[in-house]
This record gives sequence, C-alpha cells and structure tokens, in this order.
Amino acid sequence: MDNARLRRIRISLLVGALGMFALLYAPQPVLPQLADAFGLSPGAAALTVSATTLGLAVGAIPLGMLSEAVGRRRTMVCSLVLAAALGLVMPWVQAFPVLVGLRLAQGVAVAGLAAVAAAYLADETGGAQLGTTMGLYVAGTTIGGMSGRLLGGISGDFTGWTGGVLTVGVLGAACTALFVVLLPAERAHQRQELRWRPLLGGLRTALSDPVLYVPYLVAALGMGAFVAVYNVLGFRLTAPPLLVTPALAALAFLAYAAGTLTSALAGRAADRWGRTRTLLLGLAVTVVGLLLMLVDDLPTIMVGLVVFTGGFFAAHAVASGWVGARADASARGQASALYQFAYYGGSSVGGVLGGFAYAAWGWAGMTALLCGWLLLAGAAVAVTHRAPVAQVASES
Repeated sequence: MDNARLRRIRISLLVGALGMFALLYAPQPVLPQLADAFGLSPGAAALTVSATTLGLAVGAIPLGMLSEAVGRRRTMVCSLVLAAALGLVMPWVQAFPVLVGLRLAQGVAVAGLAAVAAAYLADETGGAQLGTTMGLYVAGTTIGGMSGRLLGGISGDFTGWTGGVLTVGVLGAACTALFVVLLPAERAHQRQELRWRPLLGGLRTALSDPVLYVPYLVAALGMGAFVAVYNVLGFRLTAPPLLVTPALAALAFLAYAAGTLTSALAGRAADRWGRTRTLLLGLAVTVVGLLLMLVDDLPTIMVGLVVFTGGFFAAHAVASGWVGARADASARGQASALYQFAYYGGSSVGGVLGGFAYAAWGWAGMTALLCGWLLLAGAAVAVTHRAPVAQVASES
C-alpha cells in the first residue's frame, strides 16, 4: 500500500485509541473523591471503572461480528461518537446507580472501536508492517490512558470528581472529531450480508484455533493485573505512610509514557525476533515492576510502576498483533473481538479481585496474586512456543 495512506491510517487509529482510552478510564484518577462524594468504599467506587470494561467485554463480540456486515469504519466511527457523547453527560449525573449504568453503556459503545481496530489494520495494511502499526495503535491507548488520567486527576483535585471527568470528556470529544475526519474508508474488507449464521461460523473458526487461546489468556490475566494495580494505586499513595496529595498522586500516571514507548518497540521486535520470545520478555518485565513496587518508598514505587507499565503494554502490543496475524481472514473480526472480550473481561474481573485482595491482604498480598496470574500467562506462551512447528509456525 502507498505510504501516505499507511501514515493516515496510523495517525487516525492512534488518535482514536487516545480518545477511547481517555474516556474508558476517566473516573479512575478521581476514585477517592468520587468515593467521598457518594459515601462509597473503594471497591464500590471502582464499579465506575469495572462497569465500563464489562460493557466493552460484552459488546466486543457482537460489534466485531456486526462490523463484518456494516463495515469496519462505520462501526468504529459510530461507536466512538456515542462514547464521547456519553462522556460529556456523565459529570452532571447525581445518582451513583445511574452513573454506573451510563458507564456500562459507554463501555458497550467503545467496544466498536476496540474490537474492530486490529481487524481493520490487518485488512487495510495487508499484513505489511502489521507489528509496527499495531504497536503504534497500542501506543495511542497508552497516551490516552496517561493523558486522561493526568488531566482528570489534576483537575479533580481542585474541582472534584465532576470537573475531572468533564475535562476528560472534552478531550475524548476532540479526539473523536479528529478520528472521524482522518480515518480512511476501507478498501480491502469485503462486507458480508447481515446473516448471523455465517458470522457465527466465523466465530466458531476463531474459537477452533487452539493457538489463539494463548493471546486471549495473556490479555485476560495481564489486563486484570494492570487494572488492579491502577485502581488501588491512588488509595495506597494517599494513605499512610506515603500521604501524597491527590494532584501529586495523579502524576503517577506519567508512567504510561513507558507503555507508549515499549508498545511501539515491542511491535518492531516481534516482527524481527518473533512474537513468543518478545511476549515472554514483556511478561517478565511486568513481574519485575510489580516486585519493585513492594517497597514503601515513593521513588521506588514510581520506578516499579514505570517498569510494570512498560512491560504490560509491550506484552499487549505483541499479543493483540498475534491475533490479527494468526486468525483466518474470514474470522479476523471475530478473533479480534474475542481478544477484546478476554482483555476487558479480565479488566473487570481482575480489577474487582485485586481490590478485594488489597483490602484483605494489603499491597503485598495483592502483588502475590497478580504475579501468579502473570506467571500463568507466561507458562501458556512458553508451552505454545515448544509445541510442534506445524502448529505454531507463524507465531515464532
């Protein structure tokens, strides 16, 4: 494909990913303020995050299948526009159950972009430099996660949770407008008729490949660990013995810059040295970061958070690109949707379980649980790497 079109695809998906992730985790940096405003426990306040990732997990498969019939671009554009609109409404909601319900709906909305982006990239690039392009897309998610949390956390310290969420909503709306203008119309994708039987057939095809279960497992366990850490981090930093102010605690989200760098580098490394080797390295770095954060020393925690974040996003970039490259062309949208289902389902479940672990056993107990998840994911990758060559030739 021509270089100008490839650049436009990369820029538009990066901007879309930025807006999507800013909206997806908008309440996370202001969870302590939100808990105070509604009289909630930390676990209950975290429902505003888990509800959205749950909605994304639920919406990923049907919207991924729908994109086969109505088109990838249309699905992504409509989804992000609806999510941005909901983001501007939420700061004015006064009832916590209504807020959680709107966050659930917003999660379903952003599923249209999250579930379809990898398939769109695989179709439109023809597999050329897919690892690099997917790495840049994931880099956009890290920029969105970092900027949204920074803006929300800093503004929320002065204006409360409503001001923090509104600031992120405005950012999401601006990114959405750019995404709609820049995203090229698809050329390679052949739309199917809106008949559920062939679309379900594609889902069965995606489920029938045992190799794809490895990146699905990495997505679920890795994202569960990642969200658990960031959900609890604000409570840990603002409590004794650290006693950091909320605005300064929000600066911890600068660690996302590490993910922006490592996701792009990991995509290139996977193209050059193989997916499984790069993925194992990313998971190992993630565990090292978790262990560093065990120390009750703010600089050490920040270093550990940077290492943890960089390792996770490197692993995610490789795993998501693996799905797009491995899946059969007739089931690429469904396979991508299954990956997103695992990724955000893991986020919802892992975020809740991590919070319970923190409440029951403290940071050290939660760390032990999360390390177990990551080691299990690494074991699955290693087993696949040692499987017969005929089964995993395209993975290593």
